[in-house]
Amino acid sequence: MHQACYTIGRELASEMRLRLSADAFQRWFAAIELVGVDEFALTFRVPNTIHQSWIQSNYLDIVKSAAVCVLGTPREIKFLVADGGRSSPVSSDPVRGTLVPASPEEDSEDPLFHGMNPRNRFEAFVVGSNNQLAHAAALAVSQSPAKTYNPLFIYGGVGMGKTHLMQAIGQQAIERKKAQKVMYLSSEGFTNEFIDAIQQNMLVKFRKRYRQTDVLLIDDVQFLAGKERSQEEFFHTFNTLFDGRKQIVLSSDRPPSEIANLEQRLVSRLECGLTTELQPPDIDTRMAILRRKAAAFQIKLREDVLAYLAQHVRTNVRRLEGALTRVTSYQSLNGIECSPETAEQLLRDILRVEAKKPPTIEGIQKQVAEHFGVRLADMTGKRRSANVVFPRQIAMYLARRHTKSSFHEIGEIFGGRHHGTVLHACKTVSMRMKNEDQVRQTMAGLAAQLAT
Repeated sequence: MHQACYTIGRELASEMRLRLSADAFQRWFAAIELVGVDEFALTFRVPNTIHQSWIQSNYLDIVKSAAVCVLGTPREIKFLVADGGRSSPVSSDPVRGTLVPASPEEDSEDPLFHGMNPRNRFEAFVVGSNNQLAHAAALAVSQSPAKTYNPLFIYGGVGMGKTHLMQAIGQQAIERKKAQKVMYLSSEGFTNEFIDAIQQNMLVKFRKRYRQTDVLLIDDVQFLAGKERSQEEFFHTFNTLFDGRKQIVLSSDRPPSEIANLEQRLVSRLECGLTTELQPPDIDTRMAILRRKAAAFQIKLREDVLAYLAQHVRTNVRRLEGALTRVTSYQSLNGIECSPETAEQLLRDILRVEAKKPPTIEGIQKQVAEHFGVRLADMTGKRRSANVVFPRQIAMYLARRHTKSSFHEIGEIFGGRHHGTVLHACKTVSMRMKNEDQVRQTMAGLAAQLAT
């Protein structure tokens, strides 16, 4: 129990620090303790009922999101009030797993490191064929900011290591004195701070903060899509830094040209440096990740258990690490050695997701044709009537979002169409989703069907 609470508590702290301001984390999470971990719930000890109520009202979704990132699946969040008033049952002899970062480095108030997980370093990043180019580019940028690849744009699916590489750049640039000031945040954070600056009449201070940095790291830049004023502000921030020979690093779940509702002049700026992709790790890389993570936990797992995880959890690194955390927690909590058979039982929900066959373009075409009552042949045909064109565009959009196929590959399957036709279709559907409730509802329904 002690090792599980300690390990998971530290992981949760790191995840929540990325989602909260330093002040909010210190005020509401420095005084709570993780005292219970099981397959269904996490239980925290809080100082009083006011503390509990505030977290439940304002931060519960953040805690749940952090728990999914650490453990791989959702958990119920329970609380035990320190003065004896309980909101949920817990063991009579809880072992503490404090959420206060244990090392001075993690607890640093140095604003240069704010928002960056100190464990996200190059030394902790496992390099494989899936990420070799992105790693090399990130390392080069950290050693010579604004002299090699500027901007550096890293894209890939959820849990592939984008944030890890970005934060490794920032921390190494500071530690090796290649930069004096590094700013890391998400595009959503940038937008929120921009809105606050407007409301508080503090735009001058906001611009000084972001335009006088040596390295600017912006995560999940796709969330700028559709936010015209934020895009305008970021465009000018980008130009100021670029013209001043300062380093810019960005990440997204897709390359710049595929981000709908992003101004073309900003897309052009994002593409003017190096764009590199992170792909799912191969089995050798997955084994290396598991070994390194297990060593960091100081927990020994049988080699056949590690092999089982590597073989069956394939889609992303975050889910793989969550599976490992669950297995190591079980072993610590029960004091017994875990076997592949036990791992299979512990990971039933994760394995169901992993085993699910991804949608195919042909399957998407059939589903959309049936939904709109058009012929399947119209998906690949030349008919240009409105009742055919838009369903075809929707199918192209879904194919891009739910398969790994490129614009070119999708165009080929849709009757040999040009990749620009597919890009136009995606942008058209995105715009109509933004402006038309009926289209949003239709797309949500089709996406839900693909997920089942």
